[in-house]
Amino acid sequence: MSDPRIPKYREAAVAMREGRFGIELPVEPEDEVAQLGKALLELDRALEKQFEELRTLVRVTEQINAGLVLDDVLNHVFDWFHTIIPYNRIGFSLLEEDGKLVRARWARSEAPEMRIQGGYEAPLAGSSLQRIMESGQPRILNDLAAYLREHPQSDSTRRVVEEGMRSSLTCPLIAMGKPIGFMFFSSMKPNAYQGVHVELFLQIAGLLAMIVEKGRLYQQMIELNDLKNKFLGIAAHDLRNPISVIKGYLSLLLNGYLGEVAKEQREVMESMNSACVTMLTLIDDLLDVSAIEAGRLELRMEETDLAKYLRDCHASNRLLAKAKSIELELDLPPQLPKVVMDPNRVNQIVNNLITNAIKFSHPNTVITLRARGLRDEVEISVSDQGQGIPEQEIPKIFAPFARASVRPTAGEKSTGLGLAIVKRMVEAHGGRITVASKVGQGSTFAFALPLQSPQ
Repeated sequence: MSDPRIPKYREAAVAMREGRFGIELPVEPEDEVAQLGKALLELDRALEKQFEELRTLVRVTEQINAGLVLDDVLNHVFDWFHTIIPYNRIGFSLLEEDGKLVRARWARSEAPEMRIQGGYEAPLAGSSLQRIMESGQPRILNDLAAYLREHPQSDSTRRVVEEGMRSSLTCPLIAMGKPIGFMFFSSMKPNAYQGVHVELFLQIAGLLAMIVEKGRLYQQMIELNDLKNKFLGIAAHDLRNPISVIKGYLSLLLNGYLGEVAKEQREVMESMNSACVTMLTLIDDLLDVSAIEAGRLELRMEETDLAKYLRDCHASNRLLAKAKSIELELDLPPQLPKVVMDPNRVNQIVNNLITNAIKFSHPNTVITLRARGLRDEVEISVSDQGQGIPEQEIPKIFAPFARASVRPTAGEKSTGLGLAIVKRMVEAHGGRITVASKVGQGSTFAFALPLQSPQ
């Protein structure tokens, strides 16, 4: 006859395999089968602990990947790990001044008063922390009071002992093979870290080192981006002046103010003048992108009669469309609300969208400039009967220098910056822009502006 405990042990093994722990098993009477039951119970407790450790590490990793700032992640660590590792205090310090100084960046303690907080600093050279950093291995002190008696000059040890801590575990922080600081776990109980496996502490330290390095790289990226924007702004501004001078002299020559110009000379000058116009357009776009990226885009907001404004936009672009045998229509409702906006910037938006529609449309088609009032905003759209944009290319068309696979129908030039500028200017007004397009049928670019001025 089989032992009735065996099926229960089998069920327990299946439960552990499925991640279900905290099982209860019969371990009586005391025999070899009971010994198997006790071993299963020990395995259950060990697997549950490891599972909880892994789950907590995954949560910290998710917080890091979600982009939470370092202080938030450290607070989560302090709150979450109590169930799996011992500590009453966690400190986080970084190496600064080319690794010569250790400065406390963050600390949290269950003691009534913290004696080491953010800003506390000490030299690294000659300290026990230097030896930890050089070895790359954690240090465990299970009797801080005894260590202080042996090293009475250690100010940091004296301070944490005064807080009530009696044991500590110090982990070096290594990011991309480079030492960046330390993480300190401290407990009010002596021998709290005796026999403890340090792998989990090292994993936590590694994750936090990752977010510190991520933050440093992000800061460097911001600084490089600012430098790039300054360079673009200076270069574009310095290029604009001489090109404007060249274009001015060409206008004088082409208009005959400096004498008669031969036919062959005129053709060359007109080509030069066209090249200057293209260059000035690119430079103006670069200046706009530079201002937008650097957060220096200025809006001069004023209440605007939108119907009259759009009629003027239609009139100024109608001849441009007609030159390509394209009809530009205006579709306005009987009443349109007044809008608080920057007329010059919105003019850039509308002109850019109309110019693009003309550029990618065939002759003898129609482009429609349309507006309609919505509940708290007004929507302005430009629709064409052009080539359309492939669906997979729509998400990237607002990126700087992005170009779709469709090409201008008359070989017109494009800087690849127009739609990027349009999107940012719409967003600066507190608005949004959308695209609806079908290959072979055309596209509609619509942007909505709030009726009230954005903060």
